[in-house]
Amino acid sequence: MLKKDLRSLYKNRRDLIDNESLSNSSLSIANGLLKLPVWSYDFYHIFLPISENKEIDTTYVLSILQGKDKNIVLPKVVDKTTLEHYLLTDSTRLVKNEWNIPEPVDGIEIPSTKIDVVFIPLLAFDEQGNRVGYGKGFYDTFLSQCRPDVIKIGLSLFSAEGELITDVNNLDMPLDYCVTPTKTYSF
Repeated sequence: MLKKDLRSLYKNRRDLIDNESLSNSSLSIANGLLKLPVWSYDFYHIFLPISENKEIDTTYVLSILQGKDKNIVLPKVVDKTTLEHYLLTDSTRLVKNEWNIPEPVDGIEIPSTKIDVVFIPLLAFDEQGNRVGYGKGFYDTFLSQCRPDVIKIGLSLFSAEGELITDVNNLDMPLDYCVTPTKTYSF
């Protein structure tokens, strides 16, 4: 399938999820993450959800990271394709940007090369670890700036798409894992 078709299909599927199901699924995903062999690292990059888009509630994952005393890094959109990354501290002030993404105002900037694990938002993914996001390219650009050994973990409310994504290109960065409410995929 084409990315644009998957984008439309999965946005519609997500719109149909009620808040209780979204919360339960988000908790199941966080619990699934605990089973991955990724907890010996130091710097974990995580997105904060656009609640209006019914994105996965990552506060459960944040609680795990804080409980394990990990360095948590949050993204901030700085232009059409670029993210900056800031350490989450007790004094981090968050505001919603033009797309309703909560992001840090400022703080301690962390270079992409220092990040060990990235939790990635997505709309859909296939059984090869290819993913479909909103189509702006933020994460592909960011992941290309990370070390080659960075661990890329997608978080999805839905299972892998049965058909392969047909318009994958050399700039698309595949996942290492994807965690859904019912299954964890390893690629």
